[in-house]
Amino acid sequence: MESSLSDLVEQARRELADASDSASLANAKARFVGRDGSLTVRMKSLSSLSGEQKAAAGRELNVAKQTIEALVNAREAEIARAQLEARLAQEAIDVTLPGRGIGAGGLHPITLTIARIEAIFHSIGFDVADGPEIEEDFFNFTALNTPENHPARSMHDTFYVEGGLLLRTHTSPVQVRYARMHPPPIRVIAPGKTYRVDSDATHSPMFHQFEGLWIDEDISFADLKSVYSDFLRRFFETDSLDVRFRPSYFPFTEPSAEIDIRFPDGPLAGRWLEVSGSGQVHPNVVRNFGLDPERWVGFAFGSGIERLAMLRYGIGDLRLFYENDLRFLQQFNR
Repeated sequence: MESSLSDLVEQARRELADASDSASLANAKARFVGRDGSLTVRMKSLSSLSGEQKAAAGRELNVAKQTIEALVNAREAEIARAQLEARLAQEAIDVTLPGRGIGAGGLHPITLTIARIEAIFHSIGFDVADGPEIEEDFFNFTALNTPENHPARSMHDTFYVEGGLLLRTHTSPVQVRYARMHPPPIRVIAPGKTYRVDSDATHSPMFHQFEGLWIDEDISFADLKSVYSDFLRRFFETDSLDVRFRPSYFPFTEPSAEIDIRFPDGPLAGRWLEVSGSGQVHPNVVRNFGLDPERWVGFAFGSGIERLAMLRYGIGDLRLFYENDLRFLQQFNR
């Protein structure tokens, strides 16, 4: 028994040493101490021996089993260590290589455009005001001389919410609120989000506008033309920009005008493009400011910020502002 057990242990030592992975090691272990393994079969045959022989043979078999199991554990640890070393070698990082760096974020082109507009008007003495996006009908329509039957008040043009409120359709209500809280003279612009029931390839139900207001005792249409023309040339950084004022109609101004521009060169050269509505503030609106229209006069204008941004940066699709495509946005990180 002793001689054959020694041979069996040596055979197990060789086969276990040849096992290269966990699967082959498990198979080698099963051949010796598994349910039908060589050593297990010998342990089952102990029942045929007498008492003293059974005890002696049992001790020898237990020693052999413990030896083989120790060999299995040792080989298992060696395989695990080898696998770990191979994985570490594969995933090794060369710390001497230059870093990849982290891309810096940037401001959205609409935010950049608003900041540019605010900076230009601030430089000529205009304040910047803000107000609620959920607005009362009075400030959005009535205070701005909008008739009760005006199409802008209808459900297909304006988003109405509970409590008789609405999503502001322009930022002109901010002018009303500001004028009621500040004594004249008043010079203010109001940039912000506005909402209208309009969604197609060239419109969005949410967009940005900035409205401007100047109220004083001696302000004329000539001042409006001077201020807004100067703003456009500074915004687009060109002195050769053509600007024209076309007669139009708005309930809150009289007389009223659309403002168009024409670039001297580039892909839009020669085309007149509308960029703003404007006019002398209507006397009824001045009264709603809480002022005497016989003394206080002024002008107002309103422009779409997306339109100005598209013209300044050469953007041909309005949807790019809202799709969050990093390929588009990263162009403005400089």
